[in-house]
Amino acid sequence: MAIVPNALLMCIPWIGYYLFKNKFGKKAGHFSLIAFWMLFEYIHLNWQLTWPWLSLGNVFAAQINWVQWYEYTGIGGGALWVLVINILLYEFVKRFKVESARFRVKKGLVIGLLIALPISASFIINLLGKTWKFKSHDVVIVQPNIDPYQKFKLNSAAEQIQLLISLSEQKIDAETKLVMWPETALATNLPINEVATANIHQPVFEFVTRHPNITLLTGIETYKILGAEKTTPSARKTQDGFYYDSYNAAVSIKANQPLQFYVKSKLVPGVESLPTFLNFLGPVFEKFGGTTGGYARDTASVAFKNEGNPFVSAPIICYESIYGEYVSTYMAKGANIITIITNDGWWGNTPGHKQHLAYAKLRAIETRRWVARSANTGISAMIDDYGNIKEQTKWDEATAIKYSIPAKTYQTFYVRHGDYLYKIFSVFAFLMIGWNLIIWGKKKRLLLKH
Repeated sequence: MAIVPNALLMCIPWIGYYLFKNKFGKKAGHFSLIAFWMLFEYIHLNWQLTWPWLSLGNVFAAQINWVQWYEYTGIGGGALWVLVINILLYEFVKRFKVESARFRVKKGLVIGLLIALPISASFIINLLGKTWKFKSHDVVIVQPNIDPYQKFKLNSAAEQIQLLISLSEQKIDAETKLVMWPETALATNLPINEVATANIHQPVFEFVTRHPNITLLTGIETYKILGAEKTTPSARKTQDGFYYDSYNAAVSIKANQPLQFYVKSKLVPGVESLPTFLNFLGPVFEKFGGTTGGYARDTASVAFKNEGNPFVSAPIICYESIYGEYVSTYMAKGANIITIITNDGWWGNTPGHKQHLAYAKLRAIETRRWVARSANTGISAMIDDYGNIKEQTKWDEATAIKYSIPAKTYQTFYVRHGDYLYKIFSVFAFLMIGWNLIIWGKKKRLLLKH
């Protein structure tokens, strides 16, 4: 159901290319393809059925040394590069036999330079950037390796908490400043105002009190009772007639300091939220681990800052790590480390969790922040600010890793300006569509006159 609609949506820019090429010529057609594709990807990053997993710029997650300039462009620059090079190669191959040798050399040189120059610039950025030094602090990330289909059973919640604490204390020392547990690590699903007082959570708070230097950042499943009236679009009704909102959230816990919460904003279509035009499919998606009403969501990013902790964390929850511009908003709010908590085990040992890890490398490059990634069933990892994985766990193992990470505060061009390339080409796309409608309207009026 995800593949077929996505493929159909990808056809739309090509329909626009076909129409503009036939009406205005080849050059206009090629430019329209670039503009319409960039508009498509930008819409796909922001609408209700958002699924940007296959955005063209993501492909370079496998070749991070080619795209260190993502700190200036984000994945939009990669998409533009792919489109331009492929259009030029297409024309080069198509006209190879009919053009002169001089043309072939000239065209081949241009294409070669357009491929080589960004890669060369990337290597230079990589080389020059490694000379900067920042003070580092220890971070511990935990991978409990709990079956995601079993973890929400209440009779195992206490055992899960004990496992998380045990794995954490194997790595914690006096220098540890931050400990991370994965998405929905606290799966007790208690009211948000009872998180600190619930008996089942007391071992967590005792653990934090024993280690007063650490801040614990963990995922949590919780909810809030709203009352007898439905006051939010995501509210669901209990059998007693009360409405409530469910949260897939992150919480920051430090001894003697108030709890800080962030509710996941970018929800997975289908299993965590449904577009309003697909609400009739709620019962179907519910069978795949989702919810008919969906989760509530935060309206903006939140950076966790605790007194005595050098890290200002960006609590990215799972699917949110695909969204470059959204992740960059945490850095604009002062975050000096990207902390991704995720639960990648829903689909077993398939390529999905590996791709999800790879996309985290792109977020590191775009923001020039280290990434600490805690996954429930794998892969957890420490990623430096140039996208290199410094240490990682294996799939299907319960473990914890510790690494010393620098807290950086510099804001990249991309953090300051976001997906500006997508926006620029979206404007071009709308201008072309508008111009075409004007011409069409004029022709129609002329036909009516005659």
